[in-house]
Amino acid sequence: MFVGSGMEWYLPVIWSLLLAIAIAMYVVLDGFDLGMGILFPFAASEREKDQMMSSVAPFWDGNETWLVLGGGGLLVAFPLAYSIVMPALYLPVIFMLLALVFRGVAFEFRHVADTSRFLWNIAFAGGSTLAAFFQGVLLGGFVQGIKVENNAFAGGPLDWATPFALLCGFGVVAGYALIGSVWLVMKTEGAAATRSRARAKMLLPVVLVFMGIISLWTPLAFPRIAERWFTTPNLFYLAPVPLLTLALAYAVWRWLERGYENLPFFGVIGLFLLGYFGIGVSIFPYLVPPVLTVWETAAAPASQVFMLIGTVFLLPVILGYIAFVYWLFRGKVREGEGYH
Repeated sequence: MFVGSGMEWYLPVIWSLLLAIAIAMYVVLDGFDLGMGILFPFAASEREKDQMMSSVAPFWDGNETWLVLGGGGLLVAFPLAYSIVMPALYLPVIFMLLALVFRGVAFEFRHVADTSRFLWNIAFAGGSTLAAFFQGVLLGGFVQGIKVENNAFAGGPLDWATPFALLCGFGVVAGYALIGSVWLVMKTEGAAATRSRARAKMLLPVVLVFMGIISLWTPLAFPRIAERWFTTPNLFYLAPVPLLTLALAYAVWRWLERGYENLPFFGVIGLFLLGYFGIGVSIFPYLVPPVLTVWETAAAPASQVFMLIGTVFLLPVILGYIAFVYWLFRGKVREGEGYH
């Protein structure tokens, strides 16, 4: 592990935090979008499906900005990590991107289709579900580690296809469905909101079970993660994380029971962020687990500074645009309303 000082130490840390923020923003913002697509087949009618799609119509096409920032940032700031991680996870990355393209096309074509609308419904739901699943597989494949020799990927094309990675895939599908359901509780009215509230109450314990299994599997299967969580003094510092997760999950359940509309959505975001924090604690500072750290994979300081200057100006613009769009299209979507 590299231990240095000056720019060679803190620039990789800054970039790793920026990448973490980009991924977190993508998971939250595109999570409810994909989750709505996962729930699409369970809508009671075409009008309800129209209402569901209208709830995300002003937002969905900007969410992939964070995916681009994360991938581009990895390439520029950590080129060695990019050259190893991408070959290791090439197939699930391609499957995820194809699914995102497919659902994007279906989103637009469904609105103008007549006789073939049912086909675009299937494409939209299938693309959303597969994109979520392969994002979970990517997460699992990354956490379980990548085989590296001589600073190059030395494994096979299917090393990622393990039971742990597949479990993570199904867990992300369930998690996105949950955040999609509480989004619909917040943004829709009538029968759509009522059914979404019932789905959220069913999905919440399912997501907790997935979180629990993965949280137990990782330290049992990967000693490096067990050492991070269960040795002192880390044990005392990190013990509140699972307790906070359970407390927040109970709060979300109570908010759903009491008919709150906004609080369940923000509570589920909190659950996602707590899980995300747990993953970060488990793997940092390794950017190619369990071999190479952020310092060992970082680009030259001059390259990092050059890109950081652009990011400092660009990031507030992106955040300001997102805040403006969400403020402009605030409020609920009623059945029959839309933004097309």
